[in-house]
Amino acid sequence: MSLLAIMLLALAMSSDAFAVALCRGISLKSIPFLGALKIGVLFGIIEAITPLLGWLIGYIALQYIEKWDHWVVFAIMMFLGINMIYNSLKASNEDDQAEEQVSSNKKSFFMLIFTAISTSIDAFAVGIGLAMANVNIYFTASMIGLATCAMVTAGLLLGKKIGCVVGKKAELLGGLVLIFIGVITLYQHLTS
Repeated sequence: MSLLAIMLLALAMSSDAFAVALCRGISLKSIPFLGALKIGVLFGIIEAITPLLGWLIGYIALQYIEKWDHWVVFAIMMFLGINMIYNSLKASNEDDQAEEQVSSNKKSFFMLIFTAISTSIDAFAVGIGLAMANVNIYFTASMIGLATCAMVTAGLLLGKKIGCVVGKKAELLGGLVLIFIGVITLYQHLTS
C-alpha cells in the first residue's frame, strides 16, 4: 500500500469522528484549544488501537483465507464505504437525539470513550483487511490515530463556524475513499 493510500485511508477513517466533533462543537458554548486537543488525543489513541486489534485478528485468520484475501479486503472496504455513505446521506431524529445525549453528558469521560469507540469500529474492520495487504500496520495505525486527533480537535474548534453539514460531507467523502481503496486493492491483485 502506497504512502498516498495510507494517508487517504487515515483521512477516511477519521471522517466519522470529525463529523461527530463538528456536531459536538456546535453544542458547546466555547472550548479552549487545550480541551479540544485532549479530546482529540483520546479519540486518536482509540482510533489507532482499533486497527491494531483488527489486524491481529486478521493476521490469525489469514492462513485460512489466504486464497481470497484480496476479495476480503475488497468486501470490507466496500461494506464500510457504503455504510459511511449511507450514514452521511440519512437524516434522522436519532442522530439529533444522540447528539443531545452527548451534549448533556459532555463532562463524562466514559461518554467520550464510548463515542470514540463507536466511531472507531470501522477502523477495527479495516485493520482486519490490512492484515491481508502489504502494509506496515504500526505506521498505518499511527497515521490513522494522528489524523483522527487532528480532525477531532479541528472539528470541536470549528463546530460553531461550519456545522454538521460539512461533517456529513466529510463522512461521504470518507466512504468514497474506502470504496476506491477496496477497488484498487482488488485491481492490483487481479492484474499482478
